Amino acid sequence: MTTHDLTRQLSKFLDRHLVFPLLEFLSEKGKEAQIYDEADIQKAKLDLLQKTNMVDYTVEIYQSLYNVETIPSEMKSWRDDVVSRLRTLKEQAASVVQFLSNEGLVKQLRQDKAHNLQFLEENFQIGPAQIDALYHFAKFQFDCGNYTASAEYLYHYRTLGTNTERNISALWGKLASEILQQNWETAQEDLNKLKDILDSNSFAPALEQLQQRTWLLHWALYVFFNHENGRNNLIDLFFQDRYLNALQTTSQHLLRYLAVAVVINKRRRNVLKDLIRIIEQESYEYSDPITQFLECLFIKYDFEGAQQKLLECEEVIDNDFFLTACKAEFVENARLFIFETYCRIHQCIDLQMLSEKLNMDEEAAEKWIVNLIRNARLNAKIDSKARTVVMGMTFPSPYEHLVDKAKGLSTRTFSLANAVAGVAR
Repeated sequence: MTTHDLTRQLSKFLDRHLVFPLLEFLSEKGKEAQIYDEADIQKAKLDLLQKTNMVDYTVEIYQSLYNVETIPSEMKSWRDDVVSRLRTLKEQAASVVQFLSNEGLVKQLRQDKAHNLQFLEENFQIGPAQIDALYHFAKFQFDCGNYTASAEYLYHYRTLGTNTERNISALWGKLASEILQQNWETAQEDLNKLKDILDSNSFAPALEQLQQRTWLLHWALYVFFNHENGRNNLIDLFFQDRYLNALQTTSQHLLRYLAVAVVINKRRRNVLKDLIRIIEQESYEYSDPITQFLECLFIKYDFEGAQQKLLECEEVIDNDFFLTACKAEFVENARLFIFETYCRIHQCIDLQMLSEKLNMDEEAAEKWIVNLIRNARLNAKIDSKARTVVMGMTFPSPYEHLVDKAKGLSTRTFSLANAVAGVAR
């Protein structure tokens, strides 16, 4: 399973605090699947914690890993330093924190930041220095693992701060804090705000824009696989030209998540052809059982290969932090893909053979097909004596035929007009 584990690839584009849930998941899964050695996971946590202020958590892992009661002197000095810096930052931000704790005063603030700064300066002696102190205090709280306080202070900093770069940084920090608190609705709102900012910042260097979009794609996984409408949002974001370019340039491994989102989203089958094309293009850079399943089924029409890959997909999904909750849904829809594709080729299908293709016993396969027919998702009938499924013949209506012919007509007309204009010049 280490071959298909993406923790290393994902971690390169995540804040170190966002990596902890991945390691915790591997630690829990390791008890069953033995993906990684537990000691190696604990050492990875220690490496991450070295650049945070989560001293007590570090001490706890250190003592557990090395089975000791005492801790090194440098850890004691580190704790003293963290406590001292926290006290200093708290004092520097005390005036603005006190103001923000009074809801009545906060309600007097307006959308106009210039007005707010003047109001704070004249009435509470709060100036740019105190507002900057609030930013540093919020960031320090985040590094200490106090995500609730961090999210609150970063939100207020964005309403007061005028430094554009720090405002964007604060939004990244707030998004991470909301994710780590599992506030998915708020996290989705922050994600949308961040995307709007990145999309409007067209004057930034191209490499910086690519890096920022790549980060957004990775951070968004936490939201998309937990938010109610997340899978739709994932497909919408990943298929936008700028973000698809970022995926294909730096993060082909994200194809796994896009593929799963498309397979389990019955309403978005319209993007399946585009997905298959991208998977085929990027197969030399990235491939796993999930992308291989779609290749076998829709490119090679290899049903035996698709059947084998589906078995491997179950194991991959079961050991993926973001996808583990989608396992049953993915398998159900993947079987439907196999069935639909097989039915396009054959008019009469043996039930036993079909059950083998679906990795189901014959009785379960028959019940599954009966349910499809009852729900009007399949134009077919079962011949109980012959033990076959007989497919009903369907032909496109004249309207559908006309629509298919007219697809892309406006684009072709535009291209032709440009070509004619070019020749005329």
